[in-house]
Amino acid sequence: RGAGAVPRPARIAALDDELLGVEVELADGKPSLWRRIGPGSPLLPVALRTFLGCALAGYASLALGIGRPYWALVTAASLYQANVTLTWSRGVQRVVGNLAGVLVFAAVVPFAHLGPAALVLCCLVFSFGAEAFITRNYWLGSLCVTPMALLVTEFARIQEPGELIADRVVDTVVGALLGVVAAVAVTNRRAGDHIEVALVRVEAARAAVDREVACASPGATALETVRRSLAGALVELRA
Repeated sequence: RGAGAVPRPARIAALDDELLGVEVELADGKPSLWRRIGPGSPLLPVALRTFLGCALAGYASLALGIGRPYWALVTAASLYQANVTLTWSRGVQRVVGNLAGVLVFAAVVPFAHLGPAALVLCCLVFSFGAEAFITRNYWLGSLCVTPMALLVTEFARIQEPGELIADRVVDTVVGALLGVVAAVAVTNRRAGDHIEVALVRVEAARAAVDREVACASPGATALETVRRSLAGALVELRA
């Protein structure tokens, strides 16, 4: 066991920059709830899309007489991204992952019906796969989430696999279609405007840093000021 002093790691510039960004973000304070979702907020169109898409998907699923309309609602809510193109891409990944997932469920359900231990084991395996893939590849994550969700419904009682598969497929397609319709119907121009303003501010802050560095003898206080200004502009762009 060593008795000397604990060695100090060398300073890492990237870590200092990250801590400065966190400090600037905390100094600005959290905006109020009304400012985040009120009129003029870039998040308001996202909230409206989610409300409209979920309402349409839920009502359509109920009208079709599907046994689990909440699956359509969850599908619609999971689609929304920064713009319609990304939302469409997420919808395609969701549908492909769910359709492939029901095939996986059909393959493993005979084993899962062997007993409670087999059912729990299958759910654990798919849960691990979902956690491992969902942030790396959404459709692969959905491929694991779908059989897990279908198997979880059988903890209360064994159900007819064909009925579960049909409900999942129809709810997924209905939720994805109406979710994309809601994304097209509710535009989000504020997000583009926010990015443009933030980019202009970042460019101005970067120019100020360049001017200060180009000086023959830049002052430490001035350098710290422009550095913080640039960090604040980058934080705003990230938001």
